[in-house]
Amino acid sequence: MSRLSVPGIESATGATAEIYDQIKKAVGSVPNIFAAIGAYRPDALKAVLLADSVLAAGPLSKRDQETIKLVISGVAGCDYCVAAHSLLGKLAGLKPEELKRIRDRLPTGDDKRDALIRFVRKLAASSGTVSDADFAAIKAAGYTDAQLVDVSLAFATTVFTNVFNRINDTEIDFPPVA
Repeated sequence: MSRLSVPGIESATGATAEIYDQIKKAVGSVPNIFAAIGAYRPDALKAVLLADSVLAAGPLSKRDQETIKLVISGVAGCDYCVAAHSLLGKLAGLKPEELKRIRDRLPTGDDKRDALIRFVRKLAASSGTVSDADFAAIKAAGYTDAQLVDVSLAFATTVFTNVFNRINDTEIDFPPVA
């Protein structure tokens, strides 16, 4: 059970109700993480959703975004986000075997994706500090400067949701990870 007391989404009013309505229209329901954030800080929920919309309009593929989010969530030990990004990764076109290999820290067989995974894991292990060799490797894999901006944004927003879920112990409302 989640640690924060979250009122039912049907009782939300004002800015929180508006955001919940937008989420319901977009995805059919309000995930527990969004319900909890929105109940206390609708502006923080807006910021997370805005970051996701910025990423969606950017040069980094949805598969790469979900790869980053799944890697970070695994490193952080956030079971909620691992479940969420496993489902979202599948919806973005990542194959179940690829998702399992990412979760299990095994190569996926896609050289570019594996370079991204290594880069993101190094970012996580080094608090964001990478060597010239790490930078050269991600560039050699074909990632552009603009895509590296998006890598940073995806990383940052995922750290926020991971930390929030770890604080709240958010009840997982996504399918279990196989």
